[in-house]
Amino acid sequence: MIVILKENPEQKQLDNLIAWLKSMDLSIHVSEGTHHTVLGLIGDTTIVDIDLISALDIVEDVKRIAEPFKNANRKFHPDDMVIDVSGRKIGGGNFALIAGPCSIESAEQITNVAKQVKDAGAQFLRGGAFKPRTSPYAFQGLREAGLELLTSAKRDADMPIVTEIMDPSQLPFFENVDIIQVGARNMQNFELLKELGKTDKPILLKRGLSSTIQELLMSAEYIMAGGNEKVILCERGIRTFETYTRNTLDLSAIPLIKKLSHLPVIVDPSHATGIASLVKPMALAATAAGADGLIIEVHHDPAHALCDGQQSITPSEFKSLVDCINAILPYSYKRK
Repeated sequence: MIVILKENPEQKQLDNLIAWLKSMDLSIHVSEGTHHTVLGLIGDTTIVDIDLISALDIVEDVKRIAEPFKNANRKFHPDDMVIDVSGRKIGGGNFALIAGPCSIESAEQITNVAKQVKDAGAQFLRGGAFKPRTSPYAFQGLREAGLELLTSAKRDADMPIVTEIMDPSQLPFFENVDIIQVGARNMQNFELLKELGKTDKPILLKRGLSSTIQELLMSAEYIMAGGNEKVILCERGIRTFETYTRNTLDLSAIPLIKKLSHLPVIVDPSHATGIASLVKPMALAATAAGADGLIIEVHHDPAHALCDGQQSITPSEFKSLVDCINAILPYSYKRK
């Protein structure tokens, strides 16, 4: 249930209303928009008398919400969420480029790629230290040593870093990580999501391989219910009957999620297609569809990458892509 207040409500009346609602064992989410303040009521709202609340002087409207996700619902938070990471913003008209190798392989590799993607226009550096792989014999990442190399590249390039976590026990190693990524395989690892809800770091939450949009938003709800509202949603392709591409990129998810939720939505065209030559057209399509950013795999030598080289583009290809993105960005769907 949401309670929409009139403009500039009297503070004492607002405090009394919130106190009364809390006395019914409800949690109250307060969202102050451009023109209205919205109270989101979380809990058993069947006991709430809508007519009684509607009659209050400071109340403009009261609505029940059918969707099971509350904190992630745009009705609770009409304005776009803007996530600020060291001065780099994501959401609310701010377009973010996250780029780097799938896996951290060496100090020279991550440092050189970091410099090149930054020079090309990326604001964030990505790199995998802990790698969930389908085969137990595949390269699993450098783990803690990889995080140290990524942190060093962060200092050298002066770029916030994004990397994936696989288990709550790894959280102590992520102290210097700016954005924690939850991969598609862990989207419904609810114990992990609960722990991330207790942190104050932005969480990049990838859509599961076979997950619906509602399931993605419910996973975001797990994080937000714990107190961490800094969630970035990522469409990275879903599994379908098509075999020519690694996954099927669901571009319709971008405007649909943005209609349902205030959270930023970015797109991963690398994992969505699994083919380097398709990264550019899908990245441009995602930009035109209104995405708040892109996360792209960039490797200096894709043919010899230890992980996902077939879907990685080179730094020069990334630079060409950024130039095209900048050309169409002002005309993208609902871009502010």
